[in-house]
Amino acid sequence: MSDQLKEIVYSKDSIEFVTVAVQYCAFLENMEEIAESELTDKLTKILPLLYLKASLVPETEMVGDEDQEISVTEDIYNYINSKLYNVFLAKDTYLEVFLQDMKYSETPIAASISEDLTDIYQDLKNFITIFERGITEDMNDSMYVCMENFKAYWGQKLVNVLRALHSVKYSVDPDEVGSEDAETTDVDELW
Repeated sequence: MSDQLKEIVYSKDSIEFVTVAVQYCAFLENMEEIAESELTDKLTKILPLLYLKASLVPETEMVGDEDQEISVTEDIYNYINSKLYNVFLAKDTYLEVFLQDMKYSETPIAASISEDLTDIYQDLKNFITIFERGITEDMNDSMYVCMENFKAYWGQKLVNVLRALHSVKYSVDPDEVGSEDAETTDVDELW
């Protein structure tokens, strides 16, 4: 069993996922004064890579029966969340469409870019904290929990927040619209 676990835990795909997860967590932890455009640019590049690498991790099963250690405290969570919120401010809230509750709601459901990014951070940081210790069985179980959370929770959050970040990055600010828009309007009126 140990050799089989090592094959999974030390596989190329597992190590690449861990590498991207570490980069994502380190980026959010070490982010200081940063412009919204720079943060959005970096996130729209690392999130698709993170999703791709998570989807390539080999399937595994739990071998232990202990609950996974939680390393991200409420204080750490709130710190990362507030750093992100302070960058996005008014653009932090977006409409969520991929929630089960949406089926029964007559009003739009709002989500938060900063909260979604912090939720992803929390699962990844809890995972890599255990993974970095180098105990194969614990690494395997931590990977299993992280991948189950990816399938059920943070994978959907990742694609949802990526959609919101795409909108932030590429939306046109009405104040920045110049003569190009006027030309487009004229052409549209002709048709």
